[in-house]
Amino acid sequence: MKKRINKLIKKFGQKNRLIFKIYKCFFKIKRSKFFDKYKRSVPVNDKIIVFESFQGRLYACSPKAMYLAAMNDERFSDYTFIWAVRDVKKYAFLTENANTKLVKYGSYDYMKKLAEAKYWVVNSTLPVYITPGAEHVLVQTWHGTPLKRLGCDIKKQGNNGQKLSEIYNQYRAQGEMITFFPSPSEFYTEKIGSAYDQGKEKFIECGYPRNDFLFSYTDEDVKRIKEELGIPEGKKVLLYAPTFRDNMHERGRGFHYDIGIDFDMLKREFSKDYVILFRAHYFIIDKFNFDEYEGFIYNVSKYDDINELYIISDMLLTDYSSVFFDFANLKKPVMFFMYDFEEYKNNLRDFYLEMSELPGPIVYKNEELCAMIRETEKNFVYDEKYRKFNERFNTYNDASSSLRALGKCILNG
Repeated sequence: MKKRINKLIKKFGQKNRLIFKIYKCFFKIKRSKFFDKYKRSVPVNDKIIVFESFQGRLYACSPKAMYLAAMNDERFSDYTFIWAVRDVKKYAFLTENANTKLVKYGSYDYMKKLAEAKYWVVNSTLPVYITPGAEHVLVQTWHGTPLKRLGCDIKKQGNNGQKLSEIYNQYRAQGEMITFFPSPSEFYTEKIGSAYDQGKEKFIECGYPRNDFLFSYTDEDVKRIKEELGIPEGKKVLLYAPTFRDNMHERGRGFHYDIGIDFDMLKREFSKDYVILFRAHYFIIDKFNFDEYEGFIYNVSKYDDINELYIISDMLLTDYSSVFFDFANLKKPVMFFMYDFEEYKNNLRDFYLEMSELPGPIVYKNEELCAMIRETEKNFVYDEKYRKFNERFNTYNDASSSLRALGKCILNG
């Protein structure tokens, strides 16, 4: 009954800004009191690590990479690993691993485990009611080198329901709680530090843990993943991974996404030789129906680990997402489709880079897409510009970033 009442209040609040703010405030106060009280009542255990990816949505990214590295490191043989996930049944397989337990993200048990565990390894913002104590170590891996401005660097209102002052306060508060940021480059250190309003002393320039797999995968991995997805043998694979738009936000739920790409045109032109993997940002709440493109478009938005999509893809198409920084480690073709560039730059986020610095061609209209793909397919080379891009933005990446991050952030050596 209690859950039902809370659900009704939340649903009504989505339609009323004031009611929603009151609900959020009440929820935060209630949870904060519980967490702070429990935190004071239990000792912190030096041998417990909590891992969390995309606020419990996925088993992926740098927390996954660091977890797997710890699992195979004798120095962590007596540690307990806790995964915070929203769908406990889906990730039950993790409990087959030694010393691994699951907890439901956002539950009271979740708060208890955070209070007990000395180390928290996360890749996104923590709930507003969670504040680490003096003995806790918060490792914030984030989830990509940024092209679009983040946090305290955003200068546009963006129409996402938050005032700029609220965004700044949120990022500064989170930044002050963070102990370490693993970093793949000096650029990342500078920009993420600026976004969180934090100094360089918190950054460990050890490489990006989540990219380890891109340096260690095998041909067998590629074959396995293609078979799991049912991709026909001999077809080229184009990964299309756009990001969200701040002005398409629905209060209390998340972001919508209007597909700006002409899939009908791409099907006519490329369905004989290609398949497209469509990967929406994890913030997107829409359910896409690609029935009319069956056998051509594969909706992989819920696929946990995007690294596995990278290694099976022949080329990447994106807009303003950070995915291309990671994909560039593979030295494969990257292309950009920025159909709403002026709106995004001038009214939403703006960017940390000039478009001329990107490691691939850009088009702004659907009519230009096919020619760009054909030209890239025919004439792509890993040239000097692309090589310098990797030197600048993927400076410290190799197959051992996770081990270095664990050493510096948890073992302190």
